[in-house]
Amino acid sequence: MSKKPLLTGILVGLMLVPPISIHANSPTLPDLGNTARGFVSVQHERELGRAFIHQLRQQKLIMDDPIVTDYLQQLGDRLTRHTDKSPQSFTFMMIDRSEINAFAGPDGYIGVNKGLFLNTQTESELASVLAHEIAHSTQQHLLRAWESARHMNLSQVAIMLAAIALGATAGGDAGFATASIGQAALYQQRINFTRANEKEADRIGIDLMAKAGFEPSAMPAFFHRINRANRIYESRLPEFLLTHPVTNQRIAEALDRAGDYPYRQTRDELRYDLMRERLKWHNLTDPQQALAHYQTNLAEGRYRRQSAAEYGRALALYSADRLTDADQAMRILVKRHPAVPEFAITQAYIEAERHQVSQALRRLQRLLEDVPASYAAYLAYGEIALGHGRHRAALQRLRQAVQFMPDKPRLYELLSRAAGQLKQRAQATRYLAEKHALNGDYDTAILQLENARKIPGLNFYQSAKIESRLQELKSLRDEQEMAG
Repeated sequence: MSKKPLLTGILVGLMLVPPISIHANSPTLPDLGNTARGFVSVQHERELGRAFIHQLRQQKLIMDDPIVTDYLQQLGDRLTRHTDKSPQSFTFMMIDRSEINAFAGPDGYIGVNKGLFLNTQTESELASVLAHEIAHSTQQHLLRAWESARHMNLSQVAIMLAAIALGATAGGDAGFATASIGQAALYQQRINFTRANEKEADRIGIDLMAKAGFEPSAMPAFFHRINRANRIYESRLPEFLLTHPVTNQRIAEALDRAGDYPYRQTRDELRYDLMRERLKWHNLTDPQQALAHYQTNLAEGRYRRQSAAEYGRALALYSADRLTDADQAMRILVKRHPAVPEFAITQAYIEAERHQVSQALRRLQRLLEDVPASYAAYLAYGEIALGHGRHRAALQRLRQAVQFMPDKPRLYELLSRAAGQLKQRAQATRYLAEKHALNGDYDTAILQLENARKIPGLNFYQSAKIESRLQELKSLRDEQEMAG
């Protein structure tokens, strides 16, 4: 993707623009998004968001860990409750890249690289990154990039915005020098404007943090630490510094803004430390070496929080197939923290591996009664039930899940499997079509529905639903082809 001339011009602009000076006494910036909304309708932004998320899914950059997804979404919701937009307007996702980066995409899509997460030191620092990106979204800064690119079609813009969001992480810097002078000038102007908006995103983001109960000074603290990376990354700055340039003046202004709020000593949620351990677990290559690491640290008291370190050890035990030891470790944690959903879900997976399926499903059922919109709990229930022949229970629970979260491809894949096992061919094919549609593969989705309508024995209601959805997907495909 990075080798296309369109993208190389953008990324050249990202690397070449000098830092912009931000003065502490500058007047409050106006809402610069208004003119963007005049050019980009709500419907067009939704279409752009759909094309944008398809780009990320096709590149397989979104981390497929529902426990991490739930945590990040809930943390983001805590912040967006204090905006004038509905929290449901935002989707937060973990990007499976080790680079330090975060971005705000169109239609409320906000991503954080796992590398950035692991470089935060407190939950308030992580919240500061989300709050900053939320502010970019609410002020419609990204839409102005589309406004200045009105000569480009939808697919081109979606690729362009994905490239800006992800920097060069998807393919290195090969071919950057191929950009023409005209392209470089166009993108230089666009990125200059984006940099000017950093001040406004800082101001609004700090306000969101304070209203949501986080420590506002965490934003300049995080900026200061990553700004020191300028002295470390001599030839290749972290992507976050390329797309979010940090200067001493900007840090000073953020400190001044944070100083408007009384200092509050905030204690990190246990879940923040648990997510750090899960992200480290995803990087495991040698479970035995990880076990030795956790055993030593626990014995010597070298950890941020004991329960989080014990959770990391339990995950390492699980990876090493020491299921009895993992089960015992998780039982201690569940008893100590009965309200922590991550412990209940992890324990359920271990119980299922030990053939305690009914116990695992009852545990997840109780969790869903307390947290009825938990993607991770629904997915765990569906996977465990399907894996142990409880197809009808899986189908029932997964149907409930898509009412809360109709945009998760993995849920539709499990629904298709469950319906197929129950000989519900038409339903299985329809669910599989929805999975492909959410991934932007409209041709395959249409093929699935065309096959579904040929299945013998369909009643009028089933035929009508298939035909209606088939026409919708054909329209989406036509729009996609016209755009690109």
